Amino acid sequence: MLDTLDPADPSFARDPYPYYAHLRTTGPAARVALANGTDAWLVTGYRQAREVLADPRFSNVPPRAAGRPKPDSPAQRARGCLARHMLNTDAPDHTRLRRLTTAAFTPRRVDALRPRIEQLTAELVTDVADRLAREGTADLVDAFAFPLPVLVIGEVLGVPTADRADLRTWTYQVGSPADALPAGAVDRAWTSLHDYFTALIAQKRRTPGDDLFSALVHDEAEGGLDDGELLAMAFLLLFAGYETTMNLIASASLLLLTHPGELAAARKGGPARWAAVAEEALRHASPLEGTTWRRTTEEVDLGAGVVLPAGASVLVVLAAANRDPGVFPEPDAFRPGRYAASGERAAEQAAERPFERAAAHAAFGHGPHFCLGSRLARLEAEVALPMLFGGGGRMPAFALAADPATLPYRPGLLVRGPRRLPVVRAGSAG
Repeated sequence: MLDTLDPADPSFARDPYPYYAHLRTTGPAARVALANGTDAWLVTGYRQAREVLADPRFSNVPPRAAGRPKPDSPAQRARGCLARHMLNTDAPDHTRLRRLTTAAFTPRRVDALRPRIEQLTAELVTDVADRLAREGTADLVDAFAFPLPVLVIGEVLGVPTADRADLRTWTYQVGSPADALPAGAVDRAWTSLHDYFTALIAQKRRTPGDDLFSALVHDEAEGGLDDGELLAMAFLLLFAGYETTMNLIASASLLLLTHPGELAAARKGGPARWAAVAEEALRHASPLEGTTWRRTTEEVDLGAGVVLPAGASVLVVLAAANRDPGVFPEPDAFRPGRYAASGERAAEQAAERPFERAAAHAAFGHGPHFCLGSRLARLEAEVALPMLFGGGGRMPAFALAADPATLPYRPGLLVRGPRRLPVVRAGSAG
């Protein structure tokens, strides 16, 4: 009899790890029956996750009938533009799209964003501090973890400052449940984003800036990207860029608020320790719970008695792989000390030790589909966390204002992080 799973169950969304640990006792991958009536294979073993992500026998191309937009709906047509992004392609198309994008996301160009990220973070910290002083409470997701990556992606896309409030509003709306907003708001937001990015691409073609997206628009290598591919890339950069980073910052904040000893160690340890906090948060609370769905093109033997048939739907569960006890001692414990060492960046020193290197590689995928934005996400977290929690300055001391076990999480198997993170000025809780 198959294990069953309802990803929409709030209790599962809040804490999926006991279920993944149960699945792992049956092997590194398990076939489960989903609540929508289909079944799928969930890969929970760390070694097998890495192998699947690098194996061309697992296709990223959706079935031909999947996700076709309705021709009479502008919002559905806008969503349909995403079908051309590189996460839904295999080689050679994926290779071409990724090579062009990699050329724009060089480490030098990403690292050059640090001063602007520091400025944006400082402004948001001031806003949070003012709200705490004025109202005594704030939601760190709404006031900090969400707007920061959206503003940073605005820098990446070269969105004019005057347009970023609209971009933030539309992004918030398309990421919200339809029943949480006025009727038609989500559809209007999708259409607005489609129209805005279409106009932005035309503008970049006429007058390019020094932003990363302009570099993509004008890169003519291998024929460059056509307007449809650029539109899909703009959507991908926006949603992949803000959602994963928002979840990383929110989850790391929750972990620090519930682990005061680790917060104290970070404050004493300097940049290397803050980098270690970000790295351990990536492992312990993976902002990507699972990768995009894959389909086997032939029978695949994963070892340990697990054989996947051809045509199987497969999901690599990064959240489970990053807590594989065969790779991570005390996998359920939050211990940034796994990575910290004086005077070195956590991710760099982790490269010297396979056990610690594993979290850095699994957090954002592996192989040809390794996340290009992982460097930017880490940079944002390493800037944001010490500014928010470092003590001193304008930011007052604050504390969590809710039971962590009651915090809402978005249902599903793709992204994971708290949807709300209410805090109060220290001393005013209760």
